[in-house]
Amino acid sequence: QVQLVESGGGLVQAGGSLRLSCVASGRTFSRNAMAWFRQAPGKEREFVAAINWSGSSTGIADSVKGRFTISRDNAKNTMYLQMNSLKREDTAVYYCSADNTYLGSWHRDDSDYDYWGQGTQVTVSS
Repeated sequence: QVQLVESGGGLVQAGGSLRLSCVASGRTFSRNAMAWFRQAPGKEREFVAAINWSGSSTGIADSVKGRFTISRDNAKNTMYLQMNSLKREDTAVYYCSADNTYLGSWHRDDSDYDYWGQGTQVTVSS
């Protein structure tokens, strides 16, 4: 039984910061790519950021480039998303995901990930 649990979401004013965490249980993902996606009301789910198994390679969506940073701590089986300079358009449910492929590359398509968390709400006020 694999579980991914997000935390760290909440209400923040524009220009503020939040740090999201995703803790995996049931197995280790220390040799697997992981990623963050988000879905805003009335919008399609979109790619935010991804990271390879070791943390040596990352991908960032253009919409958050320069503001968000993805990282991981394999000893804690945990992935993070540091979000700075938050904007109203960042308001969404943020989802953690993991790829079952051993030593696989990260991807921008949500169909390439096998495990998903329930999401954490991020709301950026005006």
